[in-house]
Amino acid sequence: MSRPKRTTKDKIMDAAEKLFAKKGFHGASLRNITAAAGVDLALVNYHFGNKERLLAAVLDRRGQVLNEERLRRLAAVRLSAAPHPPSTEAVVDAFLDPILDRLAHAGAGWHNYFSLVAFVNNSPEWGRKLMGKTFNGVVREFIQAVMDSLLGSAPEDIYWGYNFLTGALTLSLAETGRLDALSDGRCRSDDVAALKARLGPYVVAGLRGLARASR
Repeated sequence: MSRPKRTTKDKIMDAAEKLFAKKGFHGASLRNITAAAGVDLALVNYHFGNKERLLAAVLDRRGQVLNEERLRRLAAVRLSAAPHPPSTEAVVDAFLDPILDRLAHAGAGWHNYFSLVAFVNNSPEWGRKLMGKTFNGVVREFIQAVMDSLLGSAPEDIYWGYNFLTGALTLSLAETGRLDALSDGRCRSDDVAALKARLGPYVVAGLRGLARASR
């Protein structure tokens, strides 16, 4: 079966995704993006309105794919555990695995996207506005699921726990190479299997530790 033909909007978003991930929002000009996409500069305004809306569209495009899969997985673990809440491990895995599985097996487009997410999430300029618009609804579902799995925990501790989770995740997605240098090559920042084996247990242990302290 042949692949669907890429539209002009797809070409622009693919190019923007790659250049925003490599150069940041201000480092990637619209001329850079349209040249890489092989389209006329005026088409950015036609399809997106301006550069900020283009960034929002790029973040949202794959973000909705992740949101849908995360919610499917969360529904599945809730159904499996009913009438009890799912375990903290199951909730955290449902949140992380849609990203980690793609990081391991998907192509360059998803890797560019995850680098962009790391940039946006850690940006005072864009993090609250754009990450919130795309992800907050689903994130609130997961935060509630973690609270349900750790009855009696203080809500403040779970919110802080999520903050630490997303910080660890996006730093890992950035694949900066600092881990490689600190470990003298013993660990690699692009080792997805090692990341998947450790990130979930690390996060769950931290959430449980905060819950115990608050009780």
